[in-house]
Amino acid sequence: MKFKHLKITYHQHSALVLIDRPKKLNALHRETLSEISQALEELIQEHRVRVILISGAGDKAFVAGADIAEFSDFNAAQGEELSKSGHEMVFDAIANCPKPIIAAINGYALGGGLELAMAAHIRIASDQAMMGLPEVSLGLIPGYGGTQRLPKLIGKGRALEMICTAGMIDAQKAAAWGLVNRVVPHATLVEVCLNLAAKIAQNSSSAIALAIDAVNASDTPEGFAVEIENFGRCFDTQDFTEGTQAFLHKKKPKFN
Repeated sequence: MKFKHLKITYHQHSALVLIDRPKKLNALHRETLSEISQALEELIQEHRVRVILISGAGDKAFVAGADIAEFSDFNAAQGEELSKSGHEMVFDAIANCPKPIIAAINGYALGGGLELAMAAHIRIASDQAMMGLPEVSLGLIPGYGGTQRLPKLIGKGRALEMICTAGMIDAQKAAAWGLVNRVVPHATLVEVCLNLAAKIAQNSSSAIALAIDAVNASDTPEGFAVEIENFGRCFDTQDFTEGTQAFLHKKKPKFN
């Protein structure tokens, strides 16, 4: 499928989804969110794709927030529906995707942009990246998971400091606080992410999907039960047979 606001390129076993609205600093609006949702559905079904990367077009922004003009006249009910539909369509879909999603944060990741990155499973930042949740400066709060995912990543105190000041932090501080996995030179960002994706793609895709599911359950009372169940489910997969037999015969496994 062709997209108006996304560009998708394929690299061996990974796909790079580029949010392509550079003149708007890749700001999210309804059409972009809908296209991200559609792209995810397609890439999940695409057998050759084992890892998904998300980044922003241009050198300035990953995603510099949401398109404020779209909801500046909304009432409470419309605002609640905006948040709910966004969660279901994109942000929770990213977090629960059975294929690992890497956010390649190439510039400003603000508001919905930082929330998009936080929904991803892994975050790699350019040394030029800046991150923040400025919603309170607009009389809003983060509505796409920012109040929930940020405290889990950096702690409640730091999360409230970022949210309540509406300030930005640079990539180095984001790494020190645990918001991103690591910081790399801007020019090498995509290359680093593709290399990481290649390492991931060598492993069992079925086991990775079950691992993502178990890790996502770690904040719930059922976390250990999900791990136990998913561990057991691995034993009925072709990948388990391939992996264990390759190990026993001192060969490299070839996962489908």
